[in-house]
Amino acid sequence: MSSTATAMKSSKAVVRSVWTLRILLALFFALASALPKLLALPAATTVFDAIGWGHWFMYLTGLVELAGAAGLLAGRLAGSAATALIVFLVFAFVTQLTAMHGENAGTPFIFMVPLAVIAWNRRTETAELLGLRR
Repeated sequence: MSSTATAMKSSKAVVRSVWTLRILLALFFALASALPKLLALPAATTVFDAIGWGHWFMYLTGLVELAGAAGLLAGRLAGSAATALIVFLVFAFVTQLTAMHGENAGTPFIFMVPLAVIAWNRRTETAELLGLRR
């Protein structure tokens, strides 16, 4: 097999893998994370009561997560959405440390890794979107 054919196979595998990550993370952020907040399920309200910022912050957080999920599925926005979700998760980590006394503080990092893979893979589109490359 020639090196060009091997590179093309490898490239297709990377594209499929990144698409799989994008879909799985979008499903997680939309269904498992945003939906309980937007529906004000007891598990979500308990957490946001402990944070002490009120339910408006829970709804805002749910909307941010839902927007991030949609962005992961939108071709040109995927890298920007992944980067924004990483920043969002850094704040979630800090909140976990401060308001939740470190309970589940490591969880955001589990999601940062695949989001970083997506952001890196889509860095060219993100730079073009921000007008940094032409």
